[in-house]
Amino acid sequence: MSTFAPPRTDRAVPPGTGVPVRCRRSGAGARPVRTLLLHGLASSRGIWDRFESRAPEWLELWDAELPWASVGDTGWSHQADATGWAAEALAGVPGGADLVVAHSFAANTLLELLGRVGAATAPETVRPAMAMAPAATAGVLLPRAVVLVSPFYRPGADDFDWAAIDFYLNHFHRILEEGIRVSAPAGLPAEVRAAMAERVRERIGPYGWMRFFDAYLRTPFLPVADLALPLLVIAGDGDFAARPGDGRALADAAPAGRYALLTDCGHFAMAEHPDRFAALVADFAHPLSPPDTSPEPILDTHLERT
Repeated sequence: MSTFAPPRTDRAVPPGTGVPVRCRRSGAGARPVRTLLLHGLASSRGIWDRFESRAPEWLELWDAELPWASVGDTGWSHQADATGWAAEALAGVPGGADLVVAHSFAANTLLELLGRVGAATAPETVRPAMAMAPAATAGVLLPRAVVLVSPFYRPGADDFDWAAIDFYLNHFHRILEEGIRVSAPAGLPAEVRAAMAERVRERIGPYGWMRFFDAYLRTPFLPVADLALPLLVIAGDGDFAARPGDGRALADAAPAGRYALLTDCGHFAMAEHPDRFAALVADFAHPLSPPDTSPEPILDTHLERT
């Protein structure tokens, strides 16, 4: 088995980039797959820790501390458009990211960004499409493939009603509590988790919630059908926040979309089932690696073509 190269101290966020980006783990081989990890609303880089320990060695892992992190400055939410933060995170990876794995709200900001700047035109087969150099469009260096984990999506405007607003407004704390549950030490009492979630909700505030729900409301109008780059949606069958059926609809709408549903899983697949999650990402991302790369054996799981 190959070993990792030493950390690359010269890889840091470029001057002028407002989103801190770091290389959290170098990859094995002459040309590892540069993979950028983007966390969701009120989360942090730590949500990827379990995935990192299980990810294949040929993935070079980068992450970003986005302004909507649990300890971030809430001023980000006073701007109507959050996609610029995703663009800055992409700019922070020298040479561009081959693969971006984005969770929850970050998946939505990435999807909207891709829809705005366009995606590289895919050749006839998936491997050549994914092997192409990232395309720079409108100043944004696009990845060659993306994984969207528990994205919020609805295919039509009529899929939103007053009940949807009521649920996401009055049960928003439940989503936050779920994140605390999968990240906190075992044995943390439920009443403590609930109190923590309410404090996080207060920190996010009405503006943060509006940025989240406004991005959700825009999803029926995103040009998903024009995205030619390979796209994988990973959903959990028990996710009460981002409905798994809507994740399938998103994958269905993308020309090169694929879909994976994890059983006994909620909104945080990378933390709840890191082994299965890592296997799915490895299976999807392997065409990005050089032809002589031998993948590690993966679990008995598969991706659905849509």
